[in-house]
Amino acid sequence: MGYTIGEVANITGLTAHTLRYYDKEGLLPFVDRNRAGNRDFKQSDFEWLAVITCLKHSGMPVREIKRFIDWCMEGDGTLHERLEVFRNHKRVVESKIAELRKHMEKIDYKIWYYESAIEAGTEAIHKDQSCLLAEDAFRKDLFKGQTTSGQDRGQDLDQDRGREKTEPVQ
Repeated sequence: MGYTIGEVANITGLTAHTLRYYDKEGLLPFVDRNRAGNRDFKQSDFEWLAVITCLKHSGMPVREIKRFIDWCMEGDGTLHERLEVFRNHKRVVESKIAELRKHMEKIDYKIWYYESAIEAGTEAIHKDQSCLLAEDAFRKDLFKGQTTSGQDRGQDLDQDRGREKTEPVQ
C-alpha cells in the first residue's frame, strides 16, 4: 500500500502544494498513480524527496534539480554528470557558508559591542575607536590571536568598502 499526498506531506514536512508543484515541474517522475489518477507514493520515494529537499533548501534552482532527476531516470550513462552536479553544488554551498560565517562575525561583534556598552553604562566607550579596528580586536580576542585570514581583516574590509579606518560603522 502506498502513501497519499497528504500522508507524505505529514511525514516529510513538505506541504501538499509543494509536492504538487514538484510533480508539475517534473521532479517526481518516479511517483506512481493509482487507478483514480492520484499520486501513490512508495517508501522508496521518500529518499528521492529527501534529496530534492536538500538541493532545494541549499539553493539549487528547480530547473537544475529537474535536470539531475532526468539524468537519474536515464540511468548509469549519466553518473558522471550527476557527480558533477553535486561537486558544483557543494562549491556553491561552501561559498554560502563562508558568507554566512562573515555575517556571524559581524553579529557576534555587535553583541559584544552592545554588551560592553551596557556594562559600562554608555556607548561612549567605543566612540574613540574605529568600528573596524574594534572588530579586529574583537576577532583577535575571539580567536586568541588567530586571524581569519593571513592578513589584517580590517584592512581588507576597508578596501572592499572604500572606507577610511576612522569612519565608525554602527
